[in-house]
Amino acid sequence: MMDAVPTDSSSTSNSDKPRRTRRTRMTGAERRQQLLEIGRTLFAAKGFEGTSVEEIAAKAGVSKPVVYEHFGGKEGLYAVVVDREMRRLLEMVTGSLTAGHPRELLEQAAFALLDYIEEYTDGFRILVRDSPIPQSTGSFASLISDIATQVEDILGKEFKSRGFDPKLAPLYAQALVGMVALTGQWWLEVRRPKKAEVAAHLVNLAWHGLDGMEPKPRLIGHRKS
Repeated sequence: MMDAVPTDSSSTSNSDKPRRTRRTRMTGAERRQQLLEIGRTLFAAKGFEGTSVEEIAAKAGVSKPVVYEHFGGKEGLYAVVVDREMRRLLEMVTGSLTAGHPRELLEQAAFALLDYIEEYTDGFRILVRDSPIPQSTGSFASLISDIATQVEDILGKEFKSRGFDPKLAPLYAQALVGMVALTGQWWLEVRRPKKAEVAAHLVNLAWHGLDGMEPKPRLIGHRKS
């Protein structure tokens, strides 16, 4: 009687072999978006000078040439990040200015800027830094000027109805938008009082200041020029 052939316990069927997980490869568009998001976070935290291509590549799990392939370098990536944030902020502010009472329009503009700061904090931190490279959409100052142009139309109509010189509307628009932007930078760090309260106080100062304006303001000090 023949002995039974022992079964080799070390042999396993194909179904028992551990399956190798296949990594899904990103498309070019997906990789570009990933690099933009990583760059945005690093630029907000460290600034342009404090961020390196090596760090961006390491965070993305790719080699440095991949960053150069998509953006030509750190400068190209930074420029795209800034341009996107500037467009986003401008769209949020201009899109908020719907029909309504002039005071309500001021509220909408203030809320839009504060909404952007709250929802896109990294983007705002990048925008308020001094950019080390020229941008296709200009600087933060030029962006504020673009927003002021939208407010200028509102003030111009209000000035005309009150008998004020509408030619002065651009000056007041720059002052109002600049006030909100600088207050936004301060609020970015302290985050109090609450957003709605900040907007209410900004509009309180702006509206009642406009409401009590003199058609021809005069200087009361010694200096006249």
